[in-house]
Amino acid sequence: MQMYDLIQKKRNKKDLSKEEIQFIVTGYTNGSIPDYQMSAFLMAVCINGMNHEETAALTVAMAESGDQLDLSMIEGIKVDKHSTGGVGDKTSLVLSPMIASLGVPVAKMSGRGLGHTGGTIDKLESFPGFSTSLTPEQFIKNVNEIKMAIVGQTANLAPADKKIYALRDVTATVDHISLIASSIMSKKIASGSDVIVLDVKTGSGAFMKTYEDSLALAKEMVQIGTIAGRKTYAVITDMNQPLGNAVGNSLEVLEAIETLKGKGPKDLLEVSLTLASYMLYGAQKANSIEEARKLLEETIENGSALDKLSQFVKAQGGNPDAIYQTDLLPKAKLVEDVPATDSGYVTSILTDEVGMTSLILGGGRETKDSIIDLSVGIMIHKKLGDKVVKGESLATLYANDEQKLANAILRLQKAYIIGQEKPKSNPYVYTVIS
Repeated sequence: MQMYDLIQKKRNKKDLSKEEIQFIVTGYTNGSIPDYQMSAFLMAVCINGMNHEETAALTVAMAESGDQLDLSMIEGIKVDKHSTGGVGDKTSLVLSPMIASLGVPVAKMSGRGLGHTGGTIDKLESFPGFSTSLTPEQFIKNVNEIKMAIVGQTANLAPADKKIYALRDVTATVDHISLIASSIMSKKIASGSDVIVLDVKTGSGAFMKTYEDSLALAKEMVQIGTIAGRKTYAVITDMNQPLGNAVGNSLEVLEAIETLKGKGPKDLLEVSLTLASYMLYGAQKANSIEEARKLLEETIENGSALDKLSQFVKAQGGNPDAIYQTDLLPKAKLVEDVPATDSGYVTSILTDEVGMTSLILGGGRETKDSIIDLSVGIMIHKKLGDKVVKGESLATLYANDEQKLANAILRLQKAYIIGQEKPKSNPYVYTVIS
């Protein structure tokens, strides 16, 4: 088998076999296939596409290129959730303890934030002492005993994907559905869960800006998961404005806690319940989505989800008292409101700019090595369709640096588009693909 022949085959719009794709992934990962040949192949894929079987084969080959989490020692049907990334997206902190409190194991690998999107691991580290560095034995023990554990991704999880993505990033081959879908799903399949629920964001703060692109990505990932033998669902949710009101690590933790007390924002609760319902249904804990939702709502009403969050934080070295005494969470020194520059209605929010505002304050990473400030962030007061009077507070900023605060105020003001006509509201959840 020769890489030259496989590049030519894809250039000529012919389908590749599973064995041919495995050869490409293995060869590029071990260095026997050079960058220039892989670049040519990726460009041929971007121009001519891949069918579902090819995309699934690429995904599985990348998943098998490194460590795979063996969850066979965990009792029950294991469930996981992945988000394509957004602003204010703290659903993992809400839904994981709800599901775990119902006896369904949540064995989750999560990442850190980069750029304008936040990471679950960073948010959890707002709990003093919390650690995501568990041994495989601790991880499995925690899931079996309290039905929940969240750890950072191992360095050798889907190494082929890391290497291929780095090449795509510099060869204008990032933006292709098959390559995006296989990159996401390779890590999820390597993570070992039986049921995968995908939260595919759409809108100004999402990777996929249009509903059509989000739908295409959702369908592709569900196909891949199904072919790979995982029960897979994709929920398309709105990211034309931040999810909930809090943006920033400790602020989002606080909002997740309030949501588990039944006092959270409606959009965050609705998205969390929808995702969690499909996780429960996939795990055969409920016979219908309606029954699953009812069970989940009861975990908030009876306090079992909040108690489960406390157990989870304690089991991973964090201070569980911070759940009941939220003053123990990191707090910023400077607090200032952002005044509206006009009167009218909030007609649009440039959600990625809201995320960048949090980054400017120090709540996000510009590079993988950046140190983040867990205490800073934004508490939003005005969302799409809300009436605004000039000078009224759009949001409150939390900061530890005067200059960063001044820059963030200007950035956030520009993220709000205020007009004279009230816009139509977007649904929290658009559709579900199964």
